[in-house]
Amino acid sequence: MEIRCVQTERERYLPLLLLGDEQENMILRYLYRGKMTALWQKEQVIGVSVVTQEEERLWELKNIAVLPEYQAMGYGRRLLEDWCRRLEGQGVLQAGTGETPKTMGFYIACGFQFSHRITDFFIHHYDHQIVEDGIVLKDMVYFSRKL
Repeated sequence: MEIRCVQTERERYLPLLLLGDEQENMILRYLYRGKMTALWQKEQVIGVSVVTQEEERLWELKNIAVLPEYQAMGYGRRLLEDWCRRLEGQGVLQAGTGETPKTMGFYIACGFQFSHRITDFFIHHYDHQIVEDGIVLKDMVYFSRKL
């Protein structure tokens, strides 16, 4: 396994990025504004992540996605911990997500704490209803971790 930075041709990773954020135009808003990494197993990309700098000492994990057959095996955590190492001492990393127990539990298990919420984010910013683990998403819930 190896995590590599992705500098060019990021659109080729859209099928995988769409697992973490299911609307392409939302992904395109941050895809080249941020930094991107890919987790490789031999010659196959099995996970990706994108982080943007929102303020001087505020970073945001915009997307983290792992192929379904590799989920729940620690690869998402590996991508997240890689960002924490890369950005160590540079402020705070935040992550916004839908309000589902599985995803919120992931961030809490990775050392994040609840920060804030944006009411009706998914209703106002997506052109279709977002359903995750059988739950219709409405609010964006943010978690943060000191770097």
